[in-house]
Amino acid sequence: MLRELAENFRPVAPPRLIEEAYSEDQHRRLLQVVRDKGPWPLILAENFSSPEEVIATTSGEVPEGVELTWDMIGLNPVFRGYLARGGVCFYPELEDCYYNSRFLELVREYADCQYAEPETYLFNIQGPSPIGGPPHLDGTVFRGMTMENTPLWLLLTMAKSCLFRKWQARKGQVIAWYYQGKIGGGFNCWPDGPSGEPMQINAPMWGRAVVVENEMMFHHGQACGPVASRQPRGLDISSTFGADPADSAGWQIETFGEVNQKVPAEEMRFLVHWGARLFKNMDEVRVAYDHTDDINAEMALNMLMDDMRKRGIQFEEPSDPMQDRKFIALLSQVYDIGGPTNIPADATDEAA
Repeated sequence: MLRELAENFRPVAPPRLIEEAYSEDQHRRLLQVVRDKGPWPLILAENFSSPEEVIATTSGEVPEGVELTWDMIGLNPVFRGYLARGGVCFYPELEDCYYNSRFLELVREYADCQYAEPETYLFNIQGPSPIGGPPHLDGTVFRGMTMENTPLWLLLTMAKSCLFRKWQARKGQVIAWYYQGKIGGGFNCWPDGPSGEPMQINAPMWGRAVVVENEMMFHHGQACGPVASRQPRGLDISSTFGADPADSAGWQIETFGEVNQKVPAEEMRFLVHWGARLFKNMDEVRVAYDHTDDINAEMALNMLMDDMRKRGIQFEEPSDPMQDRKFIALLSQVYDIGGPTNIPADATDEAA
């Protein structure tokens, strides 16, 4: 049954490749904000408060009786920051990037929708890194439940269960990359479902972008940079990535005031993720904004628990399900729908 659920995850259309997603001036301003406003936290630190929440968003099972720690999860040296959320652009110098008429037209056309609104704007930044974890799905939102009022692990559990499609928002993204490294750095995705053949978008990745629906398509970033540099020593959940004060173009990873790794400009991989909510017609706009058919966390958790009872799964109903680590771990096991196993090999520097 779970594998059948996984096969539901196919985007509305295959990813569409575009070049020169941003002008040179826009890219310069984006990068300047990242340099000036950092340092930036790990993706895991930005989105999760416990290791169980991480497992709930990916695919994996925690052995019974095992108490998870961050060391067990493995900290991938990929960092994140937000440039805008909802209708608010956090940095006025980037307003033309966020309120982007070209991107709005691209996602409307991609999903065959009449209306679109910018919803989120974020970036990932990294130096040499291992592959971006198991293929995963991006966090979606539902009418009444968004990143503003619901933890990511619950949104993704709801999505993987396929119980909440009635409320799930239509979304589309324009995801762009800037990477000058010679090893890896591309993007793997499975537009034909997890059992289909992977699609690879390989470097060079300077301004290359895809128009896509990442909430409905398994994907991950390729490994990048020299193999020996991909796992900095001493990485902690509190580690940050920011500008190197000794190098006007360089970067560094820092933990507890100590530098873990210097990252030269040519080995820095910069991903810019622009996302929009989409509406087929005005009726969908009205339902969303009049809140005539919203769902809330209590409804969602009750539906998940009812579904588990129907499956014969025994559990003790938690008094605080949003914080109960044992209950979150159970949900991650029950709705572990798996993902692609035909993962392309990493690019390495062994032949260099």
